[in-house]
Amino acid sequence: MLDNWGMDTSDALTTTKAPRATSNRSTLPPGASFKEYIGSQWAERADVVPPAREQASFAAARRAKLAAMYPGKRLIIPAGGTKVRSNDTDFPFRAHSAFSWLTGWAADAEPDSVLVLEDGAATLYFRERAGRDSDEFYSNPQIGEFWIGARPSLAQVAGDLALATAGIADASAVVAASDADTLVLREADSEITAAVDAARGESPDLLDADAQLARDLSELRLVKDAYELSELRAAVASTQRGFEDIIRALPQITAHERGERFVEGVFYTRARGEGNAVGYDTIAAAGPHACILHWTRNDGPVVPGDLILIDAGVEGDSLYTADITRTLPVNGTFTDAQRLVYETVREAADAAFAVARPGIRFREVHAAAMEVIARRTAEWGLLPVTAEEALEADGQQHRRYMVHGTSHHLGLDVHDCAAARREMYQDGVLEPGMVFTIEPGLYFQPDDLTVPEHLRGIGVRIEDDVVVTDSGVESLSAGIPRTADDVEAWIAGLRG
Repeated sequence: MLDNWGMDTSDALTTTKAPRATSNRSTLPPGASFKEYIGSQWAERADVVPPAREQASFAAARRAKLAAMYPGKRLIIPAGGTKVRSNDTDFPFRAHSAFSWLTGWAADAEPDSVLVLEDGAATLYFRERAGRDSDEFYSNPQIGEFWIGARPSLAQVAGDLALATAGIADASAVVAASDADTLVLREADSEITAAVDAARGESPDLLDADAQLARDLSELRLVKDAYELSELRAAVASTQRGFEDIIRALPQITAHERGERFVEGVFYTRARGEGNAVGYDTIAAAGPHACILHWTRNDGPVVPGDLILIDAGVEGDSLYTADITRTLPVNGTFTDAQRLVYETVREAADAAFAVARPGIRFREVHAAAMEVIARRTAEWGLLPVTAEEALEADGQQHRRYMVHGTSHHLGLDVHDCAAARREMYQDGVLEPGMVFTIEPGLYFQPDDLTVPEHLRGIGVRIEDDVVVTDSGVESLSAGIPRTADDVEAWIAGLRG
């Protein structure tokens, strides 16, 4: 038979060799007696069809909105497949965010699934569970039930997602029928994209149309619906509990030579206990590591008297993630220099909060924070120009101490809606329902000679997640202490 995308794999579902297994270490019995015995005497399994999950109706509305933008087109949205970590082991599977957004299938999605929208109808193709009369269920460590657990049936997924389903083999004919009216989300699955291109061609016009599909899927996600907001609130609440776990564990964390790893591990325990995982690699940056923006090595000590910058977010089973940063004094009390920097960053964040409301441009949130950063660093004598000169487009000297942006959209991806056009993102107008971060910082590198010695090695970032309302923004993370005084009281209260 042909595999899903037209390649000859006639024994793909019956072979005793797993796709990446090595024959030199296989001990699977090859005889007919073993196959007959292992395939017999299994209890009947009831194919219980669940009621539609909460997000099914929201996903249906999203599909209708996308389909209305592409009348007469066939849209192929793959989930993607597993990715190799090393040799024959894979990273945990996570479906492409656009696929999850359109189906409602999230942490429990099956690899290599494909959603097809055509003529107002939607069909989800996936590899359903193998029967006990096949050898796949015991012989294939990538997809076999003995190895990874039972997969759902077509009927179960159809009921769960309120969506028509079909076996993955049937998707071959759909892909093979691709023509100039077929578009594919190219980044999701390279094999499916190659098969679509082979069937319909890959002219510049078609490639542009595919790119537009990706842009539209990003831009449709800029405004969150009620289900998405609920999931983001839950992710933030779990993240707050994860930060509290870290604070309680500080005595054990400071006792270990790689305390940053303990911070990461404590938070991950909460993320796995209450959600799917972390939404991105946790940054646990103590002391001068806090000046490294994406410090994820997390192999340093956590020393009393230093600050630790923790940038972390729980990803729920729905795949919606929080993204919170708090900078904590390890011993519970800020020094005068640390407090000065911390409260300046908070002042910048508060300025961004103050301007954020419907009708302004997204970039204005960043501009408000930068006015504070420029003014304060000029007052401290760090800049070779005035604050006003630094804020000019050809100045920007204050950005030496904060090179990143103040905000990014948040949702299924920690940096959500990344394929949206600039005029819809950075230059876009804020609307109620948009969710983004506010996260200014100051980072004074240990070897920066423009900075007074008592400030060198101090890095501070404060990050909150907000949703645009009719009149301003609501902080989803308002329950997590922000001021220097409140942070000190928070730590004291949790450590007793």
